[in-house]
Amino acid sequence: MKKLILLLFLSGFLLPDLSFSQGSPDYNGGIKIKLDEEGSKYIRVISWGQFWAQYRDEVPDDVSKTNFSIRRARMLTYSQINKDFLILTHFGLNSLNGDNQSPIGTGDRSQLFFHDFWLQYSLGKDHAVGAGLHYWNGISRLNNQSTLNMMTLDNNRQSWATIGLSDQFARHIGVYLKGTFGKFQYRVAINETGTNTLDSGIDLADPDLNTGVTRYAGRELFGSKDAGKNFAGYFDYHFLDQESNFLPYKVGSYLGGKKVFNVGAGFFYHPDGSVIINDDLSLDGQDVAIFAVDAFYDAPLGENGSAITAYATYQNNDYGDDFTLGQTYETGSMLYGHVGYLIPNTDKKIKFQPYTSFNYRSIDAIDDNATTFGVGANAYFSGHHSKLTLEYQNIKYGDNDAQSVVTLQAMIYL
Repeated sequence: MKKLILLLFLSGFLLPDLSFSQGSPDYNGGIKIKLDEEGSKYIRVISWGQFWAQYRDEVPDDVSKTNFSIRRARMLTYSQINKDFLILTHFGLNSLNGDNQSPIGTGDRSQLFFHDFWLQYSLGKDHAVGAGLHYWNGISRLNNQSTLNMMTLDNNRQSWATIGLSDQFARHIGVYLKGTFGKFQYRVAINETGTNTLDSGIDLADPDLNTGVTRYAGRELFGSKDAGKNFAGYFDYHFLDQESNFLPYKVGSYLGGKKVFNVGAGFFYHPDGSVIINDDLSLDGQDVAIFAVDAFYDAPLGENGSAITAYATYQNNDYGDDFTLGQTYETGSMLYGHVGYLIPNTDKKIKFQPYTSFNYRSIDAIDDNATTFGVGANAYFSGHHSKLTLEYQNIKYGDNDAQSVVTLQAMIYL
């Protein structure tokens, strides 16, 4: 134990893991603590933080137009004693701001929690099975998105399609199987469904509020026998360079470090996940079914250091009849895409990447559409390990007035 503690303090002198360079010419791998001579026994430590300054013009007169927040503050560790066993722990907080911080860091507003905790066992060279609070999700690449290396300011929000409904912040407690067959990768999972959902706490005794309304509260209302489990899977074929599936987190942009072209498809299915409340306040279950197809291309352009990153997806969302919650989770369909261009630069450290994104959604509950347009740029000072992002976003929902927001993000990842 004393030896391990000493190694943690001396970790800056330990051999790095070059597979985590993330586009940096000088990062040299970060903290990987070797526990034997060969390096087959190790502990890997990753930490990152994102700070936001945000400006909104369309706010009430008594609300500040400019606000600061800690978008993410995270730490992740994983370790192996041999190639057959792995344990991963990931904890941190999200969106800490002046409205939700705690006076002394405790109580109901304390936000530090486990994002991931799972155990994994190898099934030969290319396959593994694991269990715990995990991120081996279905639906699409963006529902498995890493927050370390996104190209846009943040993930497309509607792609994280189950956050707070059946899971804990996009993670389910369950069992997963993942692996590769040549250039084909897969991940499938059977998960427990949470009872404490974003729709919990509704007053079923008030017919004026609830009659004819679909709620995502299936397990809480029906019980685990009928609605306790959900099922997910994502499958993609890698035509060019093979991406790693050692961890579940999908890379947003390789900054010209790989030549990748993948097509994928995935699903999420929760039988009786939603309920509709009848006039007599009786409940009828409705299945939740979400599926998507997507394509991802990331490649250098020539020898001058430029590169392109492009992504597109179609996603169909069925949360139940006319389901809507917070303009985020809604029955309907979605088309989303983004593209970015890494500008040629002889400086190996500093790089610039303008990008644009577009989201178009059809929404059954309002019989109308919503659009989100974004344009921004990344300034990389050491790949994804140190960058600034400036983004303008315009959101139009149904016949409501368009809302605009400008965000500046500072990020460091070690």
